[in-house]
Amino acid sequence: MPAAGKSLRGGRITPGEWERRRGLRLRFVYRRSGPSLLVAEGRLNTKGQAVVSRSKTGRGKVTAPIFLLVPQVKLPKRLDLARDADRALDSVPGLIVASWVEAR
Repeated sequence: MPAAGKSLRGGRITPGEWERRRGLRLRFVYRRSGPSLLVAEGRLNTKGQAVVSRSKTGRGKVTAPIFLLVPQVKLPKRLDLARDADRALDSVPGLIVASWVEAR
């Protein structure tokens, strides 16, 4: 999300890296409908990024959603056509020779 900002490497930022750079703790918010959130309690700076609020009274404090947690799973590849095709191609010369020897 825009409030998270960019990583030092220019890509996506991780929650751990975000906490280290901002000095804010992220709070987990469970939502039954839709993705759960990691939110920060702070204020939004002029760039729209969440930063620590220096106000003692809590003026300007907001709860900004920083990360959406989307359920994902990494599945192993079940079907590898290139590997199976290579195996079939490798066995062709042997099959030809076997048939040729039997025919003689």
